[in-house]
Amino acid sequence: MASEKLRFAIFGNTFQSKKSASIQKVIYHLERHGAQIYIDRPFYDFLKHYGQMPAGSPKVFDADGFDADFAISMGGDGTFLKTAVRVGIKNIPILGVNTGRLGFLADVMPEEFGTAIDAIYDGHYTTENHTALMVRTDTKQLRGEPFALNDIAVLKRDNASMISIRTCIDGEHLVTYQADGLIVSTPTGSTAYSLSNGGPIIVPRTNTMCLTPVAPHSLNVRPIVISGDSTVTLSVESRSHNFLLAVDGRSETLTEGTSITIDKAPFITSIVKRPGHNYFASLREKMMWGADKRKD
Repeated sequence: MASEKLRFAIFGNTFQSKKSASIQKVIYHLERHGAQIYIDRPFYDFLKHYGQMPAGSPKVFDADGFDADFAISMGGDGTFLKTAVRVGIKNIPILGVNTGRLGFLADVMPEEFGTAIDAIYDGHYTTENHTALMVRTDTKQLRGEPFALNDIAVLKRDNASMISIRTCIDGEHLVTYQADGLIVSTPTGSTAYSLSNGGPIIVPRTNTMCLTPVAPHSLNVRPIVISGDSTVTLSVESRSHNFLLAVDGRSETLTEGTSITIDKAPFITSIVKRPGHNYFASLREKMMWGADKRKD
């Protein structure tokens, strides 16, 4: 790819200016290869406001008005999730630059970016395909995109009692959960909200979903892993007559009785991985497995 003029669409965190300081380094390495650079307008305006926009005139795009060979997400995993939804069916591989904290998805540190870009131009990289989820309701048009790379959850309101969640898999009744909520996660999201509620870690590229209850009333109720090709249907009852629907953390209020349908999204999220990347090594590092924190 060394002779190609590749196009890069850059998305970024627009909440913490210090997390965007690495943009200078990113632009430098891209320009060094003669890349065509496009920046998402909200990120561009944010950088300009804080005086971090590099010299020159990178092209700016709005909404989904972009096309590129690669997308770059600058931030933490939250920024990566938003980037994945924005890319959607465009099927553009995403490189995650981690300017946040713990990063399972955004796993390239700013100081490693030059090496990662060199690998892309040399063709020494792989892509890892991750499935996403799609949610629909029978009563309300949801705000924003209905897609989630990590998880979709139904949750009780802050001060409400537990909710009842009637759950069906491919039309067959599974159970009615009495709980604070229910998380439907992808393998990608198995190390996020689901894990903190006792769900299993699921290796990427397995065609599965996991249903993890949040603080279930019965200790006999456990997480269950189902086929990724299944359709999950949920109906919620609540004493407050409403509940929250969270799509990768973006939540809104729905009224009880709303039918929610969750199944596989019509696109795959492709994540760029550098040479030598090993999922299990990364998992050990992020989860600190085997680390001995005892003092001598």
